[in-house]
Amino acid sequence: MKKSNTRNYREEPMNSLEAEIAITALHATGEYTVLRKLDLERDPRFTRKKVQGAKIGLCIDTETTGLNHAENKVIELGIVAFEYDPMTAAIIRITDTYDGFEDPGCRLPKEIIDITGITDAMVAGQTFDDDRVMELADGASLVIAHNSAFDRKFVENRYPAFSRLPWACTVSQIDWGKERISSRTLEYLLYKCGGYTINAHRAQDDAEGLLGLLLGNFPVTETPIFKTLLEKSEELTSRICAVGAPYDKKDILKQRGYRWSDGSGNSCKGWWTEVPHYLEPDELNYLGTEIYPDGNSGSVDVKRIDAYTRFSVREA
Repeated sequence: MKKSNTRNYREEPMNSLEAEIAITALHATGEYTVLRKLDLERDPRFTRKKVQGAKIGLCIDTETTGLNHAENKVIELGIVAFEYDPMTAAIIRITDTYDGFEDPGCRLPKEIIDITGITDAMVAGQTFDDDRVMELADGASLVIAHNSAFDRKFVENRYPAFSRLPWACTVSQIDWGKERISSRTLEYLLYKCGGYTINAHRAQDDAEGLLGLLLGNFPVTETPIFKTLLEKSEELTSRICAVGAPYDKKDILKQRGYRWSDGSGNSCKGWWTEVPHYLEPDELNYLGTEIYPDGNSGSVDVKRIDAYTRFSVREA
């Protein structure tokens, strides 16, 4: 009987070269997109070059018992520390990681268990390693989250030292629409900006996925994502609240990009917008001439926001 040369792929999985050949062949058909599981340990996009004056950034993510930072607790904290060149925004290497659970002192809501896969048994009796977390914070020059407006408030409640650090956000500080990207979920952005995939909704996986995103380039402009974010994080902005604006002007304000605040927390009550600091005089002039009938914009509330206060409770 003639011996078959057919390979049993179940017993002998593809090696890396065979996998690359198969991926290339699939892409060449124009009918397939192959997603790679993000593997930062082997990621070729790190420069690994020694740079004088290099700084440390932290990619951070939290899983919590709910959405209200004043009432809910962090149950998982994931941090990936990386070294970068502040002049070129080149990401050099990972320097440290942390992942830990903490018992919130109550049963986890079912929806949180369903979303994250974290159970009461996993967090029971657990506490974060405060020394490790503070060591990472002490060495950092920038903290980045994918939705810093959410994560920063929770992290600051648990570790006030993070309120003294500058923060940046890959959701709100990047114009994804300009890159023809419709969704801002981390999984979708990783797919569009490199063809990677992660296990989402766990703190460490999301923190690693965030760094994976920063290592990539935009799909349209092809500029480095981290370079753009770093520049954006350094901008000074003015948050302008049109206190007491006439009711009949609300549609005009909405069309200009203003949003309504009910005055909860420390925020002002009224229509507000945020503009680059250098555009503040123009915006005040607009309000004085177009919104307030007497031409007086003296009741306008202005707060200047930088990376140290942006997304913080103190920003409101």
